[in-house]
Amino acid sequence: MGNLDSKNRKVILIKKASGDEEPFSSEKLEHSLLNAGAKKETVLKIVADIEAWIQPGVTTKKIYSRAFSMLRRDETTSSFRYRLKQAILELGPTGYPFEILIGKLFQHMGYRTEVGVVVEGKCVTHEMDVIATLDNVQHLVECKYHKDQGKQVSVQVPLYVRSRVNDIIDKRQAMAGYQDFSFKGWVVTNTRFSEDSIQYGICSGLNLLGWNFPEGNGLKENIEKFKIYPVTVLKNLTIKEKQYLLNQGIVTCSQLSENSDSLIYLDLSKTKYNSLKKELEDICR
Repeated sequence: MGNLDSKNRKVILIKKASGDEEPFSSEKLEHSLLNAGAKKETVLKIVADIEAWIQPGVTTKKIYSRAFSMLRRDETTSSFRYRLKQAILELGPTGYPFEILIGKLFQHMGYRTEVGVVVEGKCVTHEMDVIATLDNVQHLVECKYHKDQGKQVSVQVPLYVRSRVNDIIDKRQAMAGYQDFSFKGWVVTNTRFSEDSIQYGICSGLNLLGWNFPEGNGLKENIEKFKIYPVTVLKNLTIKEKQYLLNQGIVTCSQLSENSDSLIYLDLSKTKYNSLKKELEDICR
């Protein structure tokens, strides 16, 4: 990182979620912590601890857990951003909460959205996870949610989605209500795309949005930009309480903040309720 001191370090190979090995990068860890809103002195402290502790073969998950624990102790209000990736993985087991999250993302960009819509194609009917419309532009979005952090979206997925989107476009372009419309197809995932899926997406005009793709404008950056944090980042709720909210269709912290009556059914103590309200204020402001 340009703003932090750099020094020569011995190369230590660590294990990614996919099982592959890569050299540990202090700069990468620094960048993640700074993006989470951590102060520079906190970042330096955490990185120094990780460098002294790390051993060859340690997993990125263990590094992440240790760094997050330190960040949570030092900077509670910024720690939820650092555990965002894990919070997304906790949206399962179905993919529907993730679809709602993506619908909210398009809403924050000004689109009118529908989630889980059955539409007619020229040949067959299809269920689109999200349809986002603004003026005369309509986005047809397929969401691919995975609980496995190391999972890649293979080229078969964009191939399949491209054919489905084309079938819907062929139908809608012949309909009076869509004469002046342009259509865009999307595949959105909380993990990664394989190289050939990226190549096909670019070649076929299919938009791809992954955790860190496109670089600098991936899902993570957009969630942080529009503050569409899932309720699973909240440390003042149990897993069971979070699951209750997800089952009610309350997926984001802003939804919960706007529908605080839902908290009545969680039967929280006054202390826990006040702590949760404060946490929501910190996240949504």
